[in-house]
Amino acid sequence: MADTTLTESKPTPAPLRPSLLMSEDDHAQLVALAGVATRRNPLVARLLLEETDRAEVVDAAALPGAVVALGSRVEFRDAATGEARTVELVLPGEADIAAGRVSVLSLVGAGLFGLSEGQAIDWPTQDGRLRRLEVLRVWPPVEAGRG
Repeated sequence: MADTTLTESKPTPAPLRPSLLMSEDDHAQLVALAGVATRRNPLVARLLLEETDRAEVVDAAALPGAVVALGSRVEFRDAATGEARTVELVLPGEADIAAGRVSVLSLVGAGLFGLSEGQAIDWPTQDGRLRRLEVLRVWPPVEAGRG
């Protein structure tokens, strides 16, 4: 009788990819940005397009404040480190890590976009490993401050 303990393995769970919600305007901007970023950062561009493809797109007025959108401030936890951070998701030209403004074309920014408070996503790092990002709190964009 053959010993199968070395050849049998537990199935690897599928990466966690929760439902996403985006406004029509943000969706259009992200698709356009991903198209521009394809040559410069193909991984982020591909991931962002995958996320926009699977997102539910709604009118901006119907987007709940607890959903990560362009201009939102987000407190999230990286499960790999246990560290919680608060960032604002911005367009690439407005990004400033020292000021806590993260581009939607960064891996973290693309991963958080469209998630709601309490949701988590398994998202790749630059070296290809998966890490779980969990949204702890979302502050909606301040429209008067944008533009």
